[in-house]
Amino acid sequence: MTDIYLNGSLIGTADDAAKFVETVISGRREGKVTTLLNVYHNTREDTVKLWTERDRVRRPLIVVREGKSVLTDEHFNKLKTNEMKWSDLVRMGLIEYLDAAEEENAYVAMTPAEVTKRSTHLEIDPIAAFGICTSMVPYANFDPSSKLNRGQKTQKQAMGCYALNFLNRMDTAINLLHYPQIPIVKSFTQQIYGEALSSGQNVVIAIIDYEGYNMSDALIVNKASIDRGLWRSTYYRPYVTEKLRYPGGQIDDISMPQKDIQGYTLEKDYRFLGEDGIIAPEIDVSGGDVLVGKTSPPRFLGKLEAFSAAANVRKDTSVRVRYGERGVVNKVIITESEDGQVLIKVDVREYRKPEIGDKFSSRHGQKGVIGRVLPVEDMVFSASGMVPDVVFSPNGLPKRMTVGHLIEALGGKIGALAGRNLDGTLFQSEKVEDLRRELLSLGFRDDGTEVLHDGRSGRQYKAKIFVGNVYYMRLKHQVADKLQARARGPIALLTRQPTEGKAKEGGLRLGEMEKDCFVAHGSALLMKERFDSDKTIQWICEKCGSVAVFDSYRAKAYCLCGEKAKVEPVEMSYAFKLFLEELRAMHMRPKLILKDKY
Repeated sequence: MTDIYLNGSLIGTADDAAKFVETVISGRREGKVTTLLNVYHNTREDTVKLWTERDRVRRPLIVVREGKSVLTDEHFNKLKTNEMKWSDLVRMGLIEYLDAAEEENAYVAMTPAEVTKRSTHLEIDPIAAFGICTSMVPYANFDPSSKLNRGQKTQKQAMGCYALNFLNRMDTAINLLHYPQIPIVKSFTQQIYGEALSSGQNVVIAIIDYEGYNMSDALIVNKASIDRGLWRSTYYRPYVTEKLRYPGGQIDDISMPQKDIQGYTLEKDYRFLGEDGIIAPEIDVSGGDVLVGKTSPPRFLGKLEAFSAAANVRKDTSVRVRYGERGVVNKVIITESEDGQVLIKVDVREYRKPEIGDKFSSRHGQKGVIGRVLPVEDMVFSASGMVPDVVFSPNGLPKRMTVGHLIEALGGKIGALAGRNLDGTLFQSEKVEDLRRELLSLGFRDDGTEVLHDGRSGRQYKAKIFVGNVYYMRLKHQVADKLQARARGPIALLTRQPTEGKAKEGGLRLGEMEKDCFVAHGSALLMKERFDSDKTIQWICEKCGSVAVFDSYRAKAYCLCGEKAKVEPVEMSYAFKLFLEELRAMHMRPKLILKDKY
């Protein structure tokens, strides 16, 4: 007897498991059982599992009977004339949805030519094996799977026009491409999901090494192309604050903060605030400038402190532009939150053009940063005077095996010359042989190569250089967001070391391995300087080896051990002194043994 489970619960047994499963599946196809049911016969465990639970991933497949697809040409014609719909095919049992469990018992053919007597189902289209973003990659069947994974990921990180009502929205950290274009070479899924969602631009690309500035996947970009608006974008950053109410009737105050409040900074930080304490639109701001002036009452007051004049000083909690950022105030919105509190949102926009360090990628996972922005007079040029927008290194192709990148460049060249879009849908794209013949008929070499000249010397290259059109995307990873530098600034209260993170004006940590590099180079003084961020002088008792007390009033140090021992000043890291105290807190007594240097 075979046990039968429904959604994990044992509901009965069956004498003939195979016949039971066959009955359930035929009943589902005939409409006697819900189409949401899936059945799985596990022969190894000798169990039959039925599933009707929600949130199972299920996919549609064409039913195959006796080595033939049940979906005929007659059904296709009816679908084209709208006599039948998709739901009719599912209802009639011609197409059924399988989940991961039932798929274990299925034998799926990829194409009608591959259907055999063993086949139980047929793929609707081989493209169904891919996700939304992966199916948009043109000529994806010529790329390795690892690069397809990278290519579909970069499409999600690309800039574009994400929504037409972006001016009325306050989304977090948005990048908006100014002139998005529809790709010349595209998959049919691009049209299904909407060409308005395109997020890149068609650029002329030359594949050649050029002075090493495009090594390691870097790109050399034509400055004239950037001046004409290539990959220009705007970055939007919203700042939000709320006028809160506190227990005891105290509330925040939105106004120009007074100088006597706690946390008041320089007067120039508040220079853009109006009488209401809020900045006006279209004002240039930079890091540290106040957008909304706000003061909060002192929190967590005890009974005694409530009557103290010193403790009742309000605190500055103004909203400021993030450290290291700049821009123009785009819009100011004053509204109410869910709790009925006053809510103020300030949107700051920053106009950005491509610069060295900004990240770009094609749809084939060929990602890289700009290595150099080259003046147009120094760029390579063709015999007809055409100057490419991007110079891409040929070393990025053999190792990654992205042949689709090259075929797209070839197809993009034909599309630009013939004025048409090319179908690059994987497994059903226009054939490469046809592309080469068409390119030859347009007056170019069939392999896409051209005679190029060096822009600096004017000399002709001996080798023919591959030139084509590729759809390149500007990614959200920009050097303006990553750049971090600091000379001196705030320190953490506990360790007295520089704060961590770009937002807190933090320093870049020099860790164990960086230290080892300096040791290997023998740069002792540089290492001493790097490790001086929390330098402190502590008085150490020679007798007991513990940290002594320094009386700054009498300018005298003494030890708590009571012995009349010599106390010496020792230079050390404050974090080390803190470590000693933490050991003492754990009932361990560290002892520092002092010796003369010489």
